[in-house]
Amino acid sequence: MDRLNTKILAELQKDSSASIGVLAERVGLSLSACHRRIKIMEADGIIEGYSARLNRRRVGLELLLFIEVKLRSQENECLNAFEQAVTRMPEILECHMISGDFSYLLRVAAENTGSYEQLYRQRLSTLPHVAEIRTLMSLSTVKPFSGFHLPPTG
Repeated sequence: MDRLNTKILAELQKDSSASIGVLAERVGLSLSACHRRIKIMEADGIIEGYSARLNRRRVGLELLLFIEVKLRSQENECLNAFEQAVTRMPEILECHMISGDFSYLLRVAAENTGSYEQLYRQRLSTLPHVAEIRTLMSLSTVKPFSGFHLPPTG
């Protein structure tokens, strides 16, 4: 990673729909040099993909919830079964194994409290090896995720 790659990544995180020409101009490279650097970063797995960031409320998802999950056991078999089940649930936006009193932190968006209750009763409470679930509701987003802060390079 050098300064130019960091600039390219910062610009892509701001607007990944910008053309290579616009991106090259913003970072001060020729079109071919910028394109080559992007392709290398894609091949190296630095850039994992591209997507659109949606406004969850405009698509009907009023609630943003963080769900702490504690498992009955920390044995590998239990962890693996839980993680495999979570990866098959599209309603779960993110799942992080965490340290502390709980084993995992999930992020979920739901239409309303009724739809979340249905998800909780029918899907979350049936996940394997779950001992405890605690739901935290986001009241407002003070600072939304807009990309990773990349440390400056020499």
